[in-house]
Amino acid sequence: MSAEPDPKPVLLVLASTYPRWRDDPEPGFVHELCKRLVARFRVIAVVPDAPGADPSGVLDGVEVVRYRYAPRALETLVNAGGIAVNLKRSPWKWLLVPGFVLGQYRAAWWILRRARAVAIHAHWLLPQGLVALRLARVFAVPYVVTSHGGDLFGLRGRLPAALKRRVAAGCAGMTVVSTAMRDEVTRLQLCPPLVDVLPMGVDLRGRFVPDPEQSRDSDELLFVGRLVAKKGLRHLLDALPGILAVRPTVRLTIAGFGPEQPALQDQVKRLGIAASVTFAGATPQRALPALYRRAAVFVAPFVRDATGNQEGLPVALMEAIGCGCPVVVGNVAGVRDLLGAAADAISVDPRDPRALAAAILASLQDPAVAAQRALALRAAAIGRIDWSHIAAGYADFIAQTCRVAA
Repeated sequence: MSAEPDPKPVLLVLASTYPRWRDDPEPGFVHELCKRLVARFRVIAVVPDAPGADPSGVLDGVEVVRYRYAPRALETLVNAGGIAVNLKRSPWKWLLVPGFVLGQYRAAWWILRRARAVAIHAHWLLPQGLVALRLARVFAVPYVVTSHGGDLFGLRGRLPAALKRRVAAGCAGMTVVSTAMRDEVTRLQLCPPLVDVLPMGVDLRGRFVPDPEQSRDSDELLFVGRLVAKKGLRHLLDALPGILAVRPTVRLTIAGFGPEQPALQDQVKRLGIAASVTFAGATPQRALPALYRRAAVFVAPFVRDATGNQEGLPVALMEAIGCGCPVVVGNVAGVRDLLGAAADAISVDPRDPRALAAAILASLQDPAVAAQRALALRAAAIGRIDWSHIAAGYADFIAQTCRVAA
């Protein structure tokens, strides 16, 4: 914690996925929002510890408090796939859940005893929303909750549904990252007092920008993301032999890591495409723009997985568009907010390998049209998803719903 507390109103942020250190390859969108909210709030983020993580301290103006929830070597509930994926893959990790939830509640409780917060911002309905609900009752402080997709579309069953309804009913307001998710809020009868569509943002003015000096590799396909089912990478691998039959020089670069990697590597060997596929592993944020600027096509074969989980509005897709990279995406509902009228031309059912291959080949074979479409997407996106716009939207939403003079 800082030696001289910031005089601005205190915003307590609860999250699970959060950078363990600067330039962590794990998704960093919560921190990217937090560091922009410090212009209007004293932001204190309560997040789980992890092996190798930095100690609690100030990162980009955000006071980051990391709480312990198990012996450090076992603090593996969040990273390398996310909570839901890790629980499915390793059922013994359910034993970590009580400590995870209680640890976050206890850490936040101590902070609220010392620093009176004007609002709590909980990222994800479960479990952070539940922690915020309890804290709100104890300290009479309002909270807003943001759903990022997996917590809304996944986590099925009567008990999770009932808990999500309680969190939504108790909040001052709720945000979701796509209009498809707002429709899902209605379908699930969550009934928050107010729900607004506010995606996460991307730095489209500084980091994720086109580079006219960088020429694109005419045969490189790029995938960026966690190696989990909803990202749909296995469907891209199924389509790759059909692409190689027409264009043998095509190569696929996979920038990401996750629990499906061994199975995906086995699939590559089974399909006989190992010479055309590179698993680049975990890639830090600073290295991503160069990948997006170099690739001929960014392929995001999103699907709704067996648990019902799917993407809300994927950050990697926004980053690729920011760099002017042509894209082909899976036709999950959330991406239409970003793609608009272009969705019909560049989204496809990735479970159909022929359709996916045809869409990718169409982009590869007419790069001028693909580039023109990509730049049009970027021009439409910059006024809607650049962080300057998104952070202001979140600050206003929190201030208005929680009656904060910020």
